[in-house]
Amino acid sequence: MSRTAFYAGSFDPVTNGHVDVIAAACRLCDRLVLAIGVHPGKTPIFTAEERATLLQRVAGPIGAQAGVAIEVVTFDNLTVRAARRAGATLMIRGLRDATDFDYEMQLAGMNEAMDGELQTVFLPASAPVRHITATLVRQIAGMGGDVAAFVPASVNAELRAKFAPR
Repeated sequence: MSRTAFYAGSFDPVTNGHVDVIAAACRLCDRLVLAIGVHPGKTPIFTAEERATLLQRVAGPIGAQAGVAIEVVTFDNLTVRAARRAGATLMIRGLRDATDFDYEMQLAGMNEAMDGELQTVFLPASAPVRHITATLVRQIAGMGGDVAAFVPASVNAELRAKFAPR
């Protein structure tokens, strides 16, 4: 039986925490759709196209090693609608701490009310990446700090280029 999982986020930027969840999700499915949420009210540091390229570059080898097809898409509507359009039956959500858990439980309940056929799967972050957030990575990189320990090397290079002094 083929199983498609859907992992949505802003991925701005892709962090080692995202990589941890992607690797764990690959143990649960045959096809993993990485979905970049595009919201007109937010101004990301990377365009949707740049984030898609970075995600494919980072996640492609993980999927290949696990024998899982990786697909990167963008969406600008409800996550449950995008997941259904992708043919997913699982929605992957990463958890770092109790604050994430409380929010994610509410979100899972709302998603279940909108589409009871989608199953939310919570994947706890591994200890070495539990503290990483894309927001903090953006802030540190934007102030000239070193984020190499928090993001894949290719993402670090792109962040350095984005925030290089002009």
